[in-house]
Amino acid sequence: MTRQIRVASGQGFWGDLPRAPIDQVKGSKGDTAIDYMMLDYLAEVTMSIMQKQRQKDPTLGYARDFPDIIAQILPDLLEKNIKVISNAGGVNPIACRDKIFEVAKKLGVKHLRVGVVMGDDIMTRLDDLLVQGEELRNMDTGEPLAAVREKVLSANVYFGAHPIVECLRQGAHIIVTGRCTDTGLVLAPMIYEFNWNADDWDLLAAGTVAGHILECGGQASGGNFLGDWQSVPSLETIGFPIAEMHANGEFFITKHAGTGGLITPAVIKEQLCYEIGNPKEYITPDCVADFTSIQLEDAGKDRVKVFGVKGAPATPFYKVSMSYSDGWTAFGSLTYAFPDALKKAKRADDILRARLKNLGLELEEIRTEFIGANACHQQLESLEHVNEVQMRVGVRDQNKHAVERFGYELAPLILTGPPSVTGFAGGRPKPSEVVAYFPALIRKERVSPVVVVEEC
Repeated sequence: MTRQIRVASGQGFWGDLPRAPIDQVKGSKGDTAIDYMMLDYLAEVTMSIMQKQRQKDPTLGYARDFPDIIAQILPDLLEKNIKVISNAGGVNPIACRDKIFEVAKKLGVKHLRVGVVMGDDIMTRLDDLLVQGEELRNMDTGEPLAAVREKVLSANVYFGAHPIVECLRQGAHIIVTGRCTDTGLVLAPMIYEFNWNADDWDLLAAGTVAGHILECGGQASGGNFLGDWQSVPSLETIGFPIAEMHANGEFFITKHAGTGGLITPAVIKEQLCYEIGNPKEYITPDCVADFTSIQLEDAGKDRVKVFGVKGAPATPFYKVSMSYSDGWTAFGSLTYAFPDALKKAKRADDILRARLKNLGLELEEIRTEFIGANACHQQLESLEHVNEVQMRVGVRDQNKHAVERFGYELAPLILTGPPSVTGFAGGRPKPSEVVAYFPALIRKERVSPVVVVEEC
């Protein structure tokens, strides 16, 4: 049995630093040579964007950056025996797989095995599931899916690590999934390499914690650090984190030598607090991890030991991430200059709201930020002496015409409102569709992952 593996983070979201995965692979040597690299592309809103792309073009619906990255590192991946696991498949993992095969063909690479995990997209099954008694109630509000069914844009189940493990068992060099947990991308190679059982709850929880640390990329190596952020060296060349995992569940977080950024217990603690609810019950499809059991130890320069993680049995449910169309929104801005910049901006906001009311437009929501005065901290609203303020107004309504009409009222403020105004460019604000999030639970027996591994 393998005693130790290294899993590197290559992307924290779709649009993350393009060179990060390339640096991880190119820098793989010596004490920080990596065995696996995970790339996380998906967020809740991303799935609806990809669904719309696929509706327009059946060959789309995946993270198109991913095959381009593979094109730059594929020879190195094979030479260094680094396996790649990513959820870049979005709502069309087969198309993503086919694009990778095209890349391999152009590079003259043969016998590349690519695994695909599907079955998470239940968009076409929603009506049948409702008939079968799955109410799919909103986890936050309790509202049944039936209330918004006609407006649903995407519906994807969060699978865990085990379908990815099956791809590894079938010899996949690269694995592309649809919606799965970010942590599952990291946990899977540990289950595979260490032969962990499906009920080794403490070990699975340890791998899940490692996945949680890696999932946001550079945020675990000094990026977006709220502590002594000025002490983080060379963010220009930040090195993404690497988990050095041991079979007993203990692991170290580190990065390639000579790269920028910072890995300390304080940095790792911030990442551990990211996007968690009850810290004693971090729920995934694979296990429930107790974040209050995590122990950290400074193990040297850019090296933190993580140990003591406890876990509990997995729940009988998968989480379903759904999105639906919920009206229209538009945003516009004007900038006011000294003197009395904030007073001018506030007066312009009053005028705009009065004109909208006079038109009979009772919009569902109007929000105004005074950037430079109170956009981040509302309690600073009394701050009057600023050199310049950007008034940014957003509106939202189910009526697209009403939102569009708002766009006609912003520009006239330039000549019919307070003085010293600038910053209007790009034409009138135009309506864009509001995509709302609808999380639900579904019993695991209702959904089955589909694994396909093929060779080019």
